[in-house]
Amino acid sequence: MHIVHTIAELREKLSSYKRPAFVPTMGNLHDGHIALVKQAKPLGDVTVSSIFVNRLQFAPHEDFDSYPRTLDADAQRLEAAGCNVLFAPREQELYPQPQTYKMHPATDLSDILEGHFRPGFFIGVSTVVLKLFSCVYAGMPSGIAAFGKKDYQQVMVVRRMVQQFALPIEILAGETQRAEDGLALSSRNGYLSEAERKEAAELSKALKALGAAARAATPADLPALEAQAMQALARRGWKPDYLTVRRRADLMPPQASMEEPLVVLGAAKLGSTRLIDNLEI
Repeated sequence: MHIVHTIAELREKLSSYKRPAFVPTMGNLHDGHIALVKQAKPLGDVTVSSIFVNRLQFAPHEDFDSYPRTLDADAQRLEAAGCNVLFAPREQELYPQPQTYKMHPATDLSDILEGHFRPGFFIGVSTVVLKLFSCVYAGMPSGIAAFGKKDYQQVMVVRRMVQQFALPIEILAGETQRAEDGLALSSRNGYLSEAERKEAAELSKALKALGAAARAATPADLPALEAQAMQALARRGWKPDYLTVRRRADLMPPQASMEEPLVVLGAAKLGSTRLIDNLEI
């Protein structure tokens, strides 16, 4: 596997290929990232991953400075998974000057749920993803990019961006990888204490319970069911931001029927660690 740190090096390594399979990450890799690499690899003629902790998607009070940087271990895992090129740029390489040009996603999708509780988050995500796409796919006739469904709203934001800018990139949404107790794998799980780790699986259980209740309810019942689910988590010591049932198509609340494809999404803080998860129903 080739490890490159500049855009020029990356483009030189990719110059003889036509369809990169790309997995962008912030590093501190877990089995979910590796599963994405393995899913994407057969779909392209070269497999590329990036590791970059993107300052633009962190609010001032969030964990940008403390986010784990584990490049050597990550590189070993990527090479074992069959990655061909690892792009690990320094901040000065991607942002050589203040990034005054930014991607602003449509507010109907980016200002709700995660976007509501983390203002500006999807601006930072979209900006860095578009920039990484321009680094990887420059001059390419087509490509594929893989993102995990754990970040459900993020996948939708990126997919819509690709569609609206007619980028020749297919977005692969990989299924959420989970621990045996149901906890969605996340780089931030490492922040949890031993006791918090045991409790953390309650978030996925709460989503399952809310989903089961929602399927037997009407749209008018949902606010009360969602409030009850949040209260149940709060009684266990969590600080929930939202537990909600939405349409998969646009993440809006269901209106006329509960028969359409739905997704239950949740975000809650356990101690100092904020976890997110979702379940398609």
